[in-house]
Amino acid sequence: MEIPFSKMQGAGNDFIVVDNIGLGFSSKQLSRLAAQTCTRRVSVGADTLIAIEAAKQNGDFYARYYNSDGSEAEMCGNGARCVARFAYETGLAKETMVIESMAGDVPAKRLGKRLYQVQLNSPTVYTESLVLKISGRDLMVDYVELGDPGIPHLVVHYPDLAMTELETIQTMARELRHHPTFKKGANVNFYDLLRDGTVVERTYERGVEDFTLACGTGTGSTAYVLNKKGLTPTNPVMVEVLGGTLQVNVEGEDLFLIGDTNQVIQGLILDENLEFV
Repeated sequence: MEIPFSKMQGAGNDFIVVDNIGLGFSSKQLSRLAAQTCTRRVSVGADTLIAIEAAKQNGDFYARYYNSDGSEAEMCGNGARCVARFAYETGLAKETMVIESMAGDVPAKRLGKRLYQVQLNSPTVYTESLVLKISGRDLMVDYVELGDPGIPHLVVHYPDLAMTELETIQTMARELRHHPTFKKGANVNFYDLLRDGTVVERTYERGVEDFTLACGTGTGSTAYVLNKKGLTPTNPVMVEVLGGTLQVNVEGEDLFLIGDTNQVIQGLILDENLEFV
């Protein structure tokens, strides 16, 4: 079977984008497609598969996000930026659009050939200074959910993060991601604040079950927490992730994520190991 696709990335967060309006795959088939094709070294490889479908209400189209383990996610910020570019360049939408998602509507805007902005789902849950027991000790974290159903994010301060090897915090990240306090688990965003106000961030993502080069909703959640605490002297908040730099404008409860997109591949998925039920 030949499946048309685009491979895109934003700040190193990479995506397989398929137009499911014509393909007509079921949820089960999309889950299997994601689990197979997102696997690196044996297939295309990506953090997430995004399936575009017809709008369910008043948006331009509906986007479904499948993690590399086949689980369906509520939304993905960098994925929304990439899929906005895909929609504009394929004629699905104009320069300003509304992307429907499981977590709610996501307004998006083309700012330049590669530069796109999306308005992330607003926080629906915010718990400041939550104390969790990790490896026998108390750790203070902040918890945010974006949208409804909420995308769960933990925000954790970690000094000298830029100089820290990820292996050093891998065990802590896994414990936090699976902490019994959170029914759906949580994405884990470690951060440190530099003297110039720039934020350094490293995110361990649900579904990927590892650190990724970037996470848009994680970056938005981190910027929101720091803004609430009065720790960010500038707006937009500049966030350095492993894949580059993202900007977040925090306007009250409104979060605007801005960054570059990169069109990597357009072609056909020919993976002979794909099996659909």
